[in-house]
Amino acid sequence: MGRSDELQQQIATTLRTRVPEVEVLLAELPSPGLLRVTIDRPDGAVDLDLCQRVSRELTTLRERYALEVSSPGVERPLVTPDHYRRVVGSRVAVRTSDAVDGRRQFRGTLTEASDDEIQLDLEGGQARLPYAVIRRGNLVDDQAGGIR
Repeated sequence: MGRSDELQQQIATTLRTRVPEVEVLLAELPSPGLLRVTIDRPDGAVDLDLCQRVSRELTTLRERYALEVSSPGVERPLVTPDHYRRVVGSRVAVRTSDAVDGRRQFRGTLTEASDDEIQLDLEGGQARLPYAVIRRGNLVDDQAGGIR
């Protein structure tokens, strides 16, 4: 388990009791000293007040990191099998840690999301990608681009 995974688990555990309506989609360390946390509220919108509330609940982390708390936006990150299942039928971009069929970046329509892998309908074929090799995935807003 990497440092970002440990932080994500710690943040999710903290928020589960203090801000139960929030789901932690992603916690990442994009640079040393910066912790970026992407949250969602499945039953409502993520607004500035909610981001500030989450930030206050993560005071111990603010002592070690510059903390950014934000909503997922249009190109929301996909991390867990449940995240992928919720968006079956949508366009996604996925980057893998290891090459699958000779490539590491995929963009297509998500046609299936099981407990172990996803299936994408690509232009000219299909790809099955086990979660174990997915490094990053997100919804695609075709006007904005793809993987960040």
